[in-house]
Amino acid sequence: MNYQIITDPEQLHKFIEWLPDLEEDEKYYCCLFSRKKYTPDGQQRHDKTQLKRFLTDKTRLYNKIRQLEVPLGAYELKKTTASQESLAMYINPNPRNLRLAAFEGIIELTRLLKNNDKRFNPQAEILNCIQQSHSRKVYLDFDVDTKDFDFDQLAKVINPSCLDILETRGGFHVLVRIAEIDPTFKKSFYNDIMALGVDQSGDQLLPVPGCVQGGFTPRFVRKF
Repeated sequence: MNYQIITDPEQLHKFIEWLPDLEEDEKYYCCLFSRKKYTPDGQQRHDKTQLKRFLTDKTRLYNKIRQLEVPLGAYELKKTTASQESLAMYINPNPRNLRLAAFEGIIELTRLLKNNDKRFNPQAEILNCIQQSHSRKVYLDFDVDTKDFDFDQLAKVINPSCLDILETRGGFHVLVRIAEIDPTFKKSFYNDIMALGVDQSGDQLLPVPGCVQGGFTPRFVRKF
């Protein structure tokens, strides 16, 4: 048996179509985690253990995720292996800027070499720089950690036409298409949405629709 990462191929294909088309020097940053809070036996020591991460474009995204479906037990943690139930697939929906990341990577690697740090991993350092180097802020992501979120109140503080709602295992991600915000709400929407009980916001990792998230399959839903 293999790990299952893709749980709803149709949802995943729709999500890939939804992602912005990439421009020059851009890629998508994706990662697969094993999460302690999704593990029934509680053997995992850390909340998040990163198993794999990679860069991709839209045309390769589906197959890149499918390549993560390796034999059960292949994802190793300290003293144990990652369970199927613990897995969660993430992506940053805002494209990453490889050119900017290259500059930042040169600076960081130079700093580490100058300090004679012998423990660093150059590949990991560059991937960290890529993760932090967003190219265009197409979406602003509000992470809601409850299923009882008041969407009626949300519709009063921002135009629903600029929103995409992703249902996740523990709540929702409210994705705001920044270019489509009504001018009436531009100055006030951020604070107003945060006041509704949002857990986190910004340029965040997003659970991938159609893929595993602790035994749940995230999917876009209509709330308006």
